[in-house]
Amino acid sequence: QVHLEESGGGWVQAGGSLRLSCVESGRTLSDYAVGWFRQAPGEEREFVVAISRGGGNSYYIDSVKDRFTISRDNAKNTVYLQMNSLKPEDTAVYSCAAKRPYSVNTYYTQTYDYNYWGQGTQVTVSS
Repeated sequence: QVHLEESGGGWVQAGGSLRLSCVESGRTLSDYAVGWFRQAPGEEREFVVAISRGGGNSYYIDSVKDRFTISRDNAKNTVYLQMNSLKPEDTAVYSCAAKRPYSVNTYYTQTYDYNYWGQGTQVTVSS
């Protein structure tokens, strides 16, 4: 069983930064491609960014490019999401998700691709 736990959310003023972490308690996150999604109140869950199992490939939605950076430390069983220049429209619950990929270079961008999900962490950006 894969258990994901996010941390690092909080409240920040516009222009500020936060770093989210996604930790897998079973020490197997290195076997999985990982994605971050977010859901704002009253809206559908939205894909934000994904990273391949090996960490060599990643994909960002346009609205976060040049502001967010995904990385992974497989030795620490952790995937990070560094969020800079935060905007009020980034306010949402951020969740990480994992999927065992077909190859070390594959990443996934769709909600239905992922098998395992964390509970999420709230990010609130005030103007």
